[in-house]
Amino acid sequence: MMRIEIICTGDEVLTGKIVNTNFSYISQKLEDVGLSVRWETTVGDDRESLLRALRLAGERADAVIVNGGLGPTVDDLSQEVAAQAARVELVLNDEWLTRMEEFFRRRSRVMPPNNRKQAMLPATAEVIDNPIGTACGFALDIGEARFFFTPGVPRELHRMLEEQIIPRLLAKSGMQTAIVLKRFHSYGLGESHVDALLRGVEELVPDGSVKLGFRAHYPQLETKLTVRGTDTDDTRRKLAPVEREVRKRLGNFILSEDDATLEGVVLAGLASRQGSLSIVETFTSGAIAARLAHLPGADKVFCRAVVARALGEVYAAVGLEGASATGELTRETAEAVARAARRQTHATHALAVLIDLDDGADRIDLGGTICLAIATEHEVASRRSRILGGREWVRLGAVEMGLDCLRRYLQNLPVYERIDFEKA
Repeated sequence: MMRIEIICTGDEVLTGKIVNTNFSYISQKLEDVGLSVRWETTVGDDRESLLRALRLAGERADAVIVNGGLGPTVDDLSQEVAAQAARVELVLNDEWLTRMEEFFRRRSRVMPPNNRKQAMLPATAEVIDNPIGTACGFALDIGEARFFFTPGVPRELHRMLEEQIIPRLLAKSGMQTAIVLKRFHSYGLGESHVDALLRGVEELVPDGSVKLGFRAHYPQLETKLTVRGTDTDDTRRKLAPVEREVRKRLGNFILSEDDATLEGVVLAGLASRQGSLSIVETFTSGAIAARLAHLPGADKVFCRAVVARALGEVYAAVGLEGASATGELTRETAEAVARAARRQTHATHALAVLIDLDDGADRIDLGGTICLAIATEHEVASRRSRILGGREWVRLGAVEMGLDCLRRYLQNLPVYERIDFEKA
């Protein structure tokens, strides 16, 4: 098994002033292809700490990914310290300097003199291309390990890692490099429940080349199938029966696959009908509308959103003056609001997600009652649910439930199926 280490640099990461999402991303992507991280080190912006970290990693790891420190400022030290650790000179890479100058020229800007520093690389370094930025990635050997230096800007790191570094790591590991990663996104089933439902699916491919994994990020769960093979056709052949079985066992709870999102599926479903949507939501801070309104094509679908806390304000906004805003929140309340919102905006569909939050301080047993309804010209579908877990848990769950019920309605699936997160 290849021993991989990740070194993250920067005082802001070391002191916790920013969340180190880059480390999480790198670890997740390596796990997706069957590689695992043995060590993780975080160092500040000082030369001696970084030098010690590089030399130690060079003694104990086979491969090391270093993140950060490739910028143009005085505290960006990765190139200099890498050259010192490898005992080579720091030299100007003319090709990358030209690339940077062209990068600025295309944007009608003059390259600042300090950016020249980004073209100074260890003499033995292999350039790793950065197609969307000025920070030049590079690889070189230090001690017994192959080091890969990457920029701290997330979108630049992502491209470099996925397109260039992971293929190099797989080749170095000797593992089969034809890999397919299939992802299923679901809502309503907990990780342990899905693990039980999918027990044995890996055994549909007896050679052990299919690995099942999960990533829980409430309110969704990502189920992953990583498949290895001799070539793309081989991996696709192995994936097919497992993929079918996962769809069969998880059924209506699968809300999207691979890079598709729940909100994207909903928007596509409405657009395919030449439909339109109005939304009414309480306590969600407008999160349902925010998930949809910015998407490409939403201007042809999205009509209006009403965001309020008090039910009386909701009634006034949708033209239900005179209706009682007191008493228990019910499915019938949500149905009336959804119908009124649809009539008022002439949308083909209206979604109302109304929440009655428990009183008191935020706590683990604080809950909320969610009543939601989907109205069209001819019918209305609704459901009532209760979720415990604190204010944010209720809010996130209500947003996901509202969008998922709309997805189900558009796909002619039951709007109500009991989920693991709701309480009687």
